[in-house]
Amino acid sequence: MVVPYHAEPATDFTKEENKKAFREALEQAKNDFGVERPIIVGGEHIETEDKITSYNPSDKEQVIGHVSKATVEHIDQAMEAAEEAFESWSEWDPKERAELFIRVAAIIRRRKHEFSALMVHEAGKPWNEADGDTNEGIDFIEYYARSMMELADGKPTLDREGEHNRYFYQPMGPGVTITPWNFPFAIMTGTTVAPVIAGNTVLLKPARDTPLIAYKLMEVLEEAGLPKGVVNFVPGDASVIGDYMVDHHKTHFITFTGSKATGLRINERAAVVQEGQDFLKRVITEMGGKDTIIVDKDADLDLAADAIVNSAFGFSGQKCSAGSRAVIHKDVYDEVLKKSIELTEELTVGNPVDETYMGPVISKKQFDTISEYIEIGKEEGVLKIGGEVDDSKGYFIQPTIFADLDPKARIMQEEIFGPVVAFAKAEDFDEMLKIANNTEYGLTGAVITNTREHWHIA
Repeated sequence: MVVPYHAEPATDFTKEENKKAFREALEQAKNDFGVERPIIVGGEHIETEDKITSYNPSDKEQVIGHVSKATVEHIDQAMEAAEEAFESWSEWDPKERAELFIRVAAIIRRRKHEFSALMVHEAGKPWNEADGDTNEGIDFIEYYARSMMELADGKPTLDREGEHNRYFYQPMGPGVTITPWNFPFAIMTGTTVAPVIAGNTVLLKPARDTPLIAYKLMEVLEEAGLPKGVVNFVPGDASVIGDYMVDHHKTHFITFTGSKATGLRINERAAVVQEGQDFLKRVITEMGGKDTIIVDKDADLDLAADAIVNSAFGFSGQKCSAGSRAVIHKDVYDEVLKKSIELTEELTVGNPVDETYMGPVISKKQFDTISEYIEIGKEEGVLKIGGEVDDSKGYFIQPTIFADLDPKARIMQEEIFGPVVAFAKAEDFDEMLKIANNTEYGLTGAVITNTREHWHIA
């Protein structure tokens, strides 16, 4: 029987003792600023001359640390190490693999503020967002480990006379995990440990902007006793090693979270059977989103405004699940817009070390892209609040609301991945649904209504 697990609770930062503990963790994290971290292949720590430098997006001149870059030669070595480790790791009792990772979760839980504090510095995450990121990573580990315990014995089958059937799961082999910067611990951890708990081995390529938090996971895996070569840490330039990892004839699967363009490229390349490859590669990709919040005419308008603002501007809108479109019934449009502007005026923007609601966007590249979309928004709609950008110290963009958008406008259709939300007016519920479904994206969404028939339809 599997012991039930309850989700890791959020830290209550209204309590002074929790605030004090987190401030101490933020200060402690500074002791490692400028640190140099190796790649890890088959358990061997390898320093390379070429490095990735991780900067604080709140203070763009501040170096958080350096991480060695893997080359294609290192990828070949890592594949060999992963293939060798797979032979024994895949034979472990699934429950023993699961128990090892429950130990991993326990270690991270004890060091939770340490992980979250690093994300505040390296990713520009506000306190609550960083805390939630760490908690979600712990939950992923616990969930996959406990699920493996349930799946270890396979599933029951029905036998006809003279038959003995078995339904069981078996590992595939080495694979590649390519992770994003916006959930640098949770998604990185989840997409790495899930295949590993199932008995596979992994080459982990973390996001270029947040490699240090990924290295912290490697520290814990080593501390917990994960055999060498089961997870190989290979940060590097996507232009150098990305395609090579995907194309590699020993890559059995790829998990990826990131942009639509890169995800489609991975799917296309992974479909090619390489020389020496006697299997089809499995690909799991999570790509972009253009998520809509629908507000019906009978909705709780205070709830609606709060949902729009927090969904659009939490972690500066840098989530594929962020609400970037608000589609409002014409009867309540003006009031919801007004309430949303008022709530936005209360938000604080700045270095998240100082407990601001919003921190910076992750990089100069993202800053420039979002700034361009704000200029597009000024041509397509009415700027109601925000629109100011400042990269003199860090990459800061004020929370921005555009109103009166055509449903086909670019900022209603294209993923901005920043603190920008577009408002559009609709005649009735049917039109709101039509607008919500008029993009190429499909990820999350919300319907705020008090009409039962409407939320059943949605």
